[in-house]
Amino acid sequence: MFVGYSKLFAGAAFALGLSLFGTVHAAPDPNFHIYIAYGQSNMGGTADAQSADKVEHPRFKIFATQKCSGKGRNTLGEVYPAVPSLFNCGNTISIADWFGRTMADSMPDVTVGIIPVAIGGASIKAFDKDQYASYLATAESWLQNYAKEYASDGNVYKTIVDIAKKAQQVGVIKGFIFHQGETDGGYSDWPKIVKKTRDDILSALDMGSDTVPFVAGELLREGCCYSDRVSKLPNTMDNTYYASSEGLGGNGVDRYHFNHDAYVTFGKRYAEQMLKAVNRAPVEPVPQQPFGKIENGEAVAGEPAAIPGKIEVENYDITGVGSGNNSYKDDDSENKGKAYRNDGVDIEEIDGGYAVGYTMEGEWMEYTVNVKTTGDYSVKARLASGSETSGFQLLLDDKELGSAFTAPKTGEDWKTYEEVNVGDVKLTEGKHVLKVLITGNYVNLDWFEFVDKSLSIARGHMQVKSEPRNYMVFDLMGVCVGTVRALNTNEAVQQAKENFKEMKNLYVKAK
Repeated sequence: MFVGYSKLFAGAAFALGLSLFGTVHAAPDPNFHIYIAYGQSNMGGTADAQSADKVEHPRFKIFATQKCSGKGRNTLGEVYPAVPSLFNCGNTISIADWFGRTMADSMPDVTVGIIPVAIGGASIKAFDKDQYASYLATAESWLQNYAKEYASDGNVYKTIVDIAKKAQQVGVIKGFIFHQGETDGGYSDWPKIVKKTRDDILSALDMGSDTVPFVAGELLREGCCYSDRVSKLPNTMDNTYYASSEGLGGNGVDRYHFNHDAYVTFGKRYAEQMLKAVNRAPVEPVPQQPFGKIENGEAVAGEPAAIPGKIEVENYDITGVGSGNNSYKDDDSENKGKAYRNDGVDIEEIDGGYAVGYTMEGEWMEYTVNVKTTGDYSVKARLASGSETSGFQLLLDDKELGSAFTAPKTGEDWKTYEEVNVGDVKLTEGKHVLKVLITGNYVNLDWFEFVDKSLSIARGHMQVKSEPRNYMVFDLMGVCVGTVRALNTNEAVQQAKENFKEMKNLYVKAK
């Protein structure tokens, strides 16, 4: 079962939480890099996860430190997909989410694993094997309960060590990421105890700090507790680095926690420091490119898709290299429709064209687009579905555009395509990346069309709510037959007055 272990990371069996800790073990995989993530609430994460955070990365995993049956994590110490929440059974993201994703993207030959333990509101004493018991004995009950979610007696140090020893059977402990300190603002021994917690864990794992980097993150600068203590940790701890919190925003609710976008950026900053520490330069990125055409069986880059306009779903971007440059995610590497493009997206022929089918929840495609004008747009789609639960979500630059859309059932065989109204969205002028995220299995998608709502036709006149514009008019053969000027309200009124005056003059002359 364990022959060719590294190949398991790409397999469906591994994604379902394949047991790795039986009586027979392969040698640890040197390309499975494991990081211990511990601290208090900012490490655990307090911001609600968005759709982009929930998309499974095929080379980012966690070792379960809590049982979460709703997320399919039923066995402590087993490896599962790293989807929110990593530190509990909720729906929040943390620093570790985008640290792990960025590390995996920066090292295409590596799978990244996280051992997550965080106690909201806890002092560093909660992680000290010699102080945790006395500390928790006088702590508030809610804090005690947080610790007991990891260990019945609150000994989270032992939980970290026990899970890490299991992790060493299948991979290599490569480092620590740490965020804690809000509770310990007046604790002068804080740097010393931080070092002790790290050294105690390493000693139990028969490892040394010289080969295992430690990255700590600064506290919220606009909050209650910021100081230079974190940035000074490298002065008292060997092989230690810090991630800056400069420019990162708070949640606007309290004085302790970061907002969603700050967690994303912070995780990437942690990864940057860790990559420096392990002397592993990130892969030279190659950006994804907008699709142009198929030439000799391969996709060739072109110009961004224009909005307003129609986007053919099969014309997703050409994937690049490095962090954030994947143009699609598909659960397998086979094009099940065997049409049009030679990659993992499932494309089939329909009505002389193509559509993306066999879609599964969590899959996605991205499209580089150029929005001509800031404003409101209506969205239409041509799709087919034989189910009443299939659907998708549109995102722009990984920000949700409205709510997820549930596709109507169009027929029993997924061959009956209909045009549907998806809803209205607000877009900003300029170049963006549009993502189509599948939120319900088995919706076939032909195209999306974005229509500028500022245009309206009334009594034979085209009007716009913004600035006047000229539009070229084409016949069905694509030949330009002329131009039309669309007027805004003020210009239209003025034009009407001039037309009325001219008509009056002509009437007087005729009379």
